[in-house]
Amino acid sequence: MNSFTDPAILFFLFGLLAGLFKSNLEIPTPISRFLSLYLLMALGLKGGFALAKTGFSNDVVVSLACAVLLAIFIPLIAYQVLQRFISKFDAAAVAATYGSVSAVTFITATQILDSRQIEFGGHMAAAMALMESPAIIIAIIFANRLRQGQVASHGDQTLSSTQPSARLSITQLLHESFTDGAQLLLLGSLLIGMISGEAGQMVMRPFSVDLFKGLLAFFLLDMGLLAAKNVPGLLRQSPLLFVFGIVAPLFHAGLALGLAKLCGLPTGDAILLMVLASSASYIAVPAVVRYAIPEANPTLYVGLSLGLTFPLNLLFGIPLYVQVANSV
Repeated sequence: MNSFTDPAILFFLFGLLAGLFKSNLEIPTPISRFLSLYLLMALGLKGGFALAKTGFSNDVVVSLACAVLLAIFIPLIAYQVLQRFISKFDAAAVAATYGSVSAVTFITATQILDSRQIEFGGHMAAAMALMESPAIIIAIIFANRLRQGQVASHGDQTLSSTQPSARLSITQLLHESFTDGAQLLLLGSLLIGMISGEAGQMVMRPFSVDLFKGLLAFFLLDMGLLAAKNVPGLLRQSPLLFVFGIVAPLFHAGLALGLAKLCGLPTGDAILLMVLASSASYIAVPAVVRYAIPEANPTLYVGLSLGLTFPLNLLFGIPLYVQVANSV
């Protein structure tokens, strides 16, 4: 099915247009939260059922290692580029955003692969979980170094008052990486799927498979409305940020494809690795960076990821990654 005739993608476009035309259509926050948790649970179960059949092969280990490498190197590269045309605190925040991942983009990609009958490993759900936090930790380390540099250059010890909270944020982040509700639900569902196996898959099919497409479409409607709210603030930013928001995901996807090719990953896993590398977080990262790097402008890291990169990946990126990976 073509992306622009897929009902889920069409609902995203509908929500985007409704938001741009200032409609009062909205999805209540508790329902939106439920939908996101449902999608993560269904994705985890599906991955667990697949792992119950295949086990932890060499492909699984290599795929997970590739995911971690990308989660480390992408924010390092992004920061070096971004600091040339925006403040270093903003660069750290945006680098964290693009170094982390978008669960919704990933979930939509798995649905598209299913519709095109392209097989992929269930362990890629675990790869998504592993790629969530490294970029945030790296960004906080960058921010700490910037604050220390300010103290040294100005000789003003009052600036150091922000350092303990930043160090505390790293400790909290390490804790939240293992106990955050959404992350824990994904990993717990993955484990439950592995334990219950084929019998569990049959029992849960009406919940995790039959309802999935409809609830994904409903959630993408909400994402379209949310993306539209971030467009006005994004239009006031530097044109170089627009270039970054378009070019960086393609570059990151290219890195993922090269790594997948080098390691001999299956096509489906390579596509999802490209999707993960090219996506940008607009939930997990803003929630942490807002408090850990208060010097950064939220309009930049939220507006760029949700107002530009998320729609582009959803509408054009995923089909492109599928086509390129198939050809390679």
